[in-house]
Amino acid sequence: MRRCLSHGLATFLVLLSTALAAPGAFAAPSVLADKLVAEAPRANPKVLALAARAAECARKQGVLDGFRHLAVIDYSLPSTQPRLWVFDLERGRLMFQELVAHGRNTGDAIAERFSNTEGSHMSSIGLFKTLEPYYGSNGYSLRLSGLDPGFNDNALARAIVMHGAPYVSEAIAERLGRLGRSWGCPALRPEIARTVIDTLKGGALLFAYYPDRKWLAESPYFQCDVPRERVVTSTSQPSNSG
Repeated sequence: MRRCLSHGLATFLVLLSTALAAPGAFAAPSVLADKLVAEAPRANPKVLALAARAAECARKQGVLDGFRHLAVIDYSLPSTQPRLWVFDLERGRLMFQELVAHGRNTGDAIAERFSNTEGSHMSSIGLFKTLEPYYGSNGYSLRLSGLDPGFNDNALARAIVMHGAPYVSEAIAERLGRLGRSWGCPALRPEIARTVIDTLKGGALLFAYYPDRKWLAESPYFQCDVPRERVVTSTSQPSNSG
């Protein structure tokens, strides 16, 4: 098992370093990745590198004419740890580092399962584009449009939105050993939710990460200007997308 893990990690690092070091289109993601890592030293640099890669690929594919803000969620971290980072790309600075809840059927403190299916009450992974805010059953909320076919493109139909929730707080995390859980939405602390939503509304990108082999291999946002080789995870984690 240890040998397999070491081989998987080595393969991942070779593919990632090759992609980020390549000339042309990958020069920009490398610069962006370096900026993200410098601003968020507590985040996993490999996750930030993948977020930068996906964001630049989306830009190249014309998904957005341009975007000022990028949000990154690392669902491989427990919900008791800050795992949402929001970056201002124009100013090159980190704006928020926050707790974020996952879906009740995604796991307890640790996220384990993800889905694109209505009624699953699971979170979705992949790249999202933010739309406009609205007032719904959870108060001031931000609609998210899923850009990864088969992984999150039902987000609008499922009403997967960013919103504040009273079950997201450090006190809850300390008392329960986890945050409360949503029906699949990335829920934030009520005190910060509106500010984060207003920062991201209207055309930002949200990158929700988990080391899911199927998504890493199939997402179109990891395929720009690279040979169509499978992107492998840095662990032996199986695919958990529903």
